[in-house]
Amino acid sequence: MARPRVRGSLADVLPAAAVALGAPQREVAWRLPEARRVVVVLVDGLGERQLAARSGHAPRLRAMGAHGRVLAAGYPSTTATSLASLGTGLLGGGHGLVGYQVRDPATGRLFNELGWEGGPDPRRWQSAPTVFEHLVGAGVAVTRVGPGHFDGSGLTEAALRGGRYRSASGLDQRVQAALEALRASPRALVYLYWGDLDRAGHTSGWASEAWVQELERIDSALAQLAAGLPADALMAVTADHGMVDVPAGARWDVAADAELAAGVLLTGGEPRAPMLYCEPGAADDVAATWRERLGGVMTVLTRAEAVDAGWFGPVAEHVVPRIGDVVCAATAAVSVHDSRVQRPLLMELVGMHGALTDDEVRVPLLLAGGRRVDLTRSD
Repeated sequence: MARPRVRGSLADVLPAAAVALGAPQREVAWRLPEARRVVVVLVDGLGERQLAARSGHAPRLRAMGAHGRVLAAGYPSTTATSLASLGTGLLGGGHGLVGYQVRDPATGRLFNELGWEGGPDPRRWQSAPTVFEHLVGAGVAVTRVGPGHFDGSGLTEAALRGGRYRSASGLDQRVQAALEALRASPRALVYLYWGDLDRAGHTSGWASEAWVQELERIDSALAQLAAGLPADALMAVTADHGMVDVPAGARWDVAADAELAAGVLLTGGEPRAPMLYCEPGAADDVAATWRERLGGVMTVLTRAEAVDAGWFGPVAEHVVPRIGDVVCAATAAVSVHDSRVQRPLLMELVGMHGALTDDEVRVPLLLAGGRRVDLTRSD
């Protein structure tokens, strides 16, 4: 059976929700059903291909796919970049969160855009208004539901600011908080984040029993959310990326490979999407070496080539220096690490993401609605 084609990007989700709420932020090539209230659920790591392979364990999510679509997460297919695309309605080249580890041109130092420790002012780093801020300005009650430590974090302030933040620990508690927020206002947008599926995939692999058990738990909880929707509410479930399980024998460490390390000052990005910040004048030689060594399992481009190829979408001028001089994307189940600058934990992960394969980029958009929401009125 042919796979459904990609129709839109993750950056379209909240702008499409804004249109559905009657408060458009920008044009979107497709539409969601009109609704007075919308809840958007992001399940970290719920790739479309992984869900399709295990759909028998997720009957509610499978049913929600009847009126859904497949979206592209963008490059790199990683949480910080994808959450910024969701929150701003822009691709990476527009919002500027271009990877897991990125060099700040102002300091020359790497920082982690997920944890943000030692990073720049998040509102300076990402100054474009978020869709949440736009909706608040349009009179829509916005509530973001997630773990307490996300409230006020660097990533949240950069990518997901706007409206009220409500912390809740467990998934059932977040579902309840989302329903309460929907019921509290006649016109509302609620965003709910859940990260444990991604954690199970990283630790055990997406093909593991642990991943399936977490998927089943998510399916049950989201069935409760769908059952509790107000009559005029729409529910949309999506994800930030998929995942590839990488065998232990298919990993390189730049720190232990003098040829790969030659000319590389800093290794940013992440293991399936390395971004190499090179010594002055060394980028072409580094790209040539990496292509010769890894060209069978990775696409290796210079920064200019990656920008011209549209990997980051339209790239703002101030974002260009954040991108590595050489940019890579794994095409097979492999990874490249650099133990000089990366946490040892990354070498131990089973499931990884970041590159441009279908397993990583394709994410679902699944829909459910209250009894007055016409799900057939989407395209």
